[in-house]
Amino acid sequence: MDAQPDINISALTHAALAARAALPALARSTAATRNLALMAAADALTTSQAAILHANSQDLLGATGTSAFQDRLRLDAGRLAAMAKGLRDVAALPDPLARTLAEWTRPNGLVISRIAQPLGVIGMIYESRPNVGADAAALAIKSGNAIILRGGSESFHSAAAIHAAILSGLRAAGLPDACVQVAPSTDRAFVAAMLSASGLIDLIIPRGGKSLVER
Repeated sequence: MDAQPDINISALTHAALAARAALPALARSTAATRNLALMAAADALTTSQAAILHANSQDLLGATGTSAFQDRLRLDAGRLAAMAKGLRDVAALPDPLARTLAEWTRPNGLVISRIAQPLGVIGMIYESRPNVGADAAALAIKSGNAIILRGGSESFHSAAAIHAAILSGLRAAGLPDACVQVAPSTDRAFVAAMLSASGLIDLIIPRGGKSLVER
């Protein structure tokens, strides 16, 4: 019997439980703390440019497919600068948490308010573009959600290097590493495990082609 699916389920369970444990610290953090994490991560993307581009070159060496596909995978100084700017732009947005979305008064005088709160643990599945992981991590941190990122196997090294910069930002702000995690496996069974992880992951966001979204 092939044990690989069980390995992926175990890895996902470990990641999801770690994310769940980290969630309260992130959800209760101030907007200033979350913005600090984003700004520090943006700085780390800039200072780690050489390491990230080296990791990307490893992915490109193993890449097959069309020139358009390889272009989506490729990073350079300009694209890294745009990635860092994206994190800073998210930091500059208004705090999405603790906003009153609606409020009404019942006939008995009871005031009911609908307040914006984090969703919980998010799973993001995407394909070849390495910048998607940084964008998704930024939006998750800003909104107080923990996230597990599963990028395409072709961008594995790039995703790991970008994740290291995100971790630098979290640590600078005193937030747990497990707020943002990258899937430890390139096996497609890990995607299947994410899609069937009801109770562990609160929301799955697929970004990619029709075949991925339809799964």
